[in-house]
Amino acid sequence: MNHAFASKLAQRAFVIVCILFVLSYLGSRFFTHIDLALYGYIVGTLVFIGGFLYRFSAWAERPPTKLILKKGLKLLFRRGTSKTSAEHLLTYRFIWNRGWFRWTQHFLVGWGCILSALVTFPLVFGWMYFTMEDNGYYHVVAMGIDVMKIKADGLLAYLFYNALNISAFMVIAGVCMALYRRLKNMQARAEQTFFYDFLPLYMLLFVSVTGLALTGVNMFAGGVGHPVLTIIHQFAVIVTLIYLPFGKLAHIPFRPMSVLARNYREHYGAQEQKACKACGTGFVSAEQSADVVEVLAKNDLSFRTEHGYHLAELCLPCRRKYRMFRFTGIPTHQIDAKEANQHANG
Repeated sequence: MNHAFASKLAQRAFVIVCILFVLSYLGSRFFTHIDLALYGYIVGTLVFIGGFLYRFSAWAERPPTKLILKKGLKLLFRRGTSKTSAEHLLTYRFIWNRGWFRWTQHFLVGWGCILSALVTFPLVFGWMYFTMEDNGYYHVVAMGIDVMKIKADGLLAYLFYNALNISAFMVIAGVCMALYRRLKNMQARAEQTFFYDFLPLYMLLFVSVTGLALTGVNMFAGGVGHPVLTIIHQFAVIVTLIYLPFGKLAHIPFRPMSVLARNYREHYGAQEQKACKACGTGFVSAEQSADVVEVLAKNDLSFRTEHGYHLAELCLPCRRKYRMFRFTGIPTHQIDAKEANQHANG
């Protein structure tokens, strides 16, 4: 099979598309519950998958990434994985230390996008749909199996049918908070650009607003302009899906990889600390220090010092002192003293 495809990327894309086809065939009861009005979203999703595989493959083939993925996957079932996964993927606790405002905006945008994906993709591929009987009850069908029976005018049915509206309000609130911080914070204004930092937020805002507009015209305007709004919203979603793997929003599907990196640091950090060759302070795990030296060697980069050790074997303060020594000729990295100018102005 390896000789049947032009590359591993092409093989992965083909396999994933085949899996989606089979799941859609089974989940929609042999394509009897596919909504053809959603075909544009299907095309956009398939293009997104291709773009994501391309971006992920290019990222995963880098020597540092390949090493962390390989060792992180081996540690996937360690005791602390569940806690790390909850903090990085569910509660975003790692952002809380940067302030409640940033945590709130990330939580709203992140979970708004996740909720909309959990609703949209099953509906698009026919993995989930609803059937209604004459007695006023809905049957929730998932992968071709009746999993739930709910009252059509009940609270649960209301939440099901307004899940995308709820996610849209969450995304709008989070995006507005992010735009406010980017426009008011002077450091953010100086460091960020329109196309990389602001455009993704505007795209999420446009998708959410047009989605709410569809609900609004049906509820309050008798469906006036609904066909046009449907095309506009579909176009916005497809463009966002195609753009997502190649811009700043790519960190949303890439986020689970942070669990592997955290497992790698925590597991090896608890085993043995690497002592700095200059001051003797433990600053990183011995495994990570050795891996850094190995990865640099694979890229034909050698940072050996005249003292016989590698620059990666120095802690960060001593590394800065060593750079000063290279410029001034004074062996500051061998002086057992704190950095006097670390917080100096000018």
